[in-house]
Amino acid sequence: MDPLTSRDDDARASAPPAAAFPDHFSDASESYARYRPRYPDALYERLASVAPGRALCWDCATGSGQAAVALAERFDAVVATDASAEQLASARPHPRVEYRHERAERTSLAPASVELVTVAAALHWFELSSFYAEVRRVVRPGGVLAAWTYGVSVETSPAVDAIVDEYARELLGPYWAPQLEHVRERYRGLPFPFAPIELPPLAIELEWTLAQLLGKLNTWSAAGAYRRAHGRRATAAIEARLAAAWERGGPADVARAIRLPLYFRVGRVG
Repeated sequence: MDPLTSRDDDARASAPPAAAFPDHFSDASESYARYRPRYPDALYERLASVAPGRALCWDCATGSGQAAVALAERFDAVVATDASAEQLASARPHPRVEYRHERAERTSLAPASVELVTVAAALHWFELSSFYAEVRRVVRPGGVLAAWTYGVSVETSPAVDAIVDEYARELLGPYWAPQLEHVRERYRGLPFPFAPIELPPLAIELEWTLAQLLGKLNTWSAAGAYRRAHGRRATAAIEARLAAAWERGGPADVARAIRLPLYFRVGRVG
């Protein structure tokens, strides 16, 4: 058996089937890989510094592997799991990253093998009691769980920000899943039964064109629900207004600064 693996095929076959996971992103996996923002290196440095070692990191709900690849520069090995095979098909390869098609609540990781568990913009989708039990099983003594997210707004200019906020609140309002309330609350109300570790404030700093911003707005889960309901992109309703607001500060094809504050829940397991 692989030293990182603890459950054999017979045990997995005899287990009861898991409930369907809330899949909001598989049908847009290519766009997700293209437009979801990369997190700053300072984030990974801070997380690596609080882990008890750097042998193995578990990047849970890895999506297309943005965080996993960055973490592989700081850990000897990264196991990156996701419940979506379509997302994993778009993942970036790396010699120290092993991608596994697995649910967050049940993995093939060995007990007490992981020093850092990371969850980027996904903790609110999990069945938390089962996931936390799995974290306790696989994390070594003193290991760390780090979850973070960013909100459904951007910080670039007052005119652009107001249109994006209206898009999120009014146009997409009926299409947000209930779990997104945790994101609107900046994860502050999310159950988190681990000894807290405080991190300094941090944000994603981007240089994006209007097309890149629109691409990101179309990757939101509510935008996917809108598209499935109406057969068209949700951003079609705001593109003209957003372009006019954007061009007050310069041409649409010229990148400008965009800031996305990050919100954390980080804790030591044990």
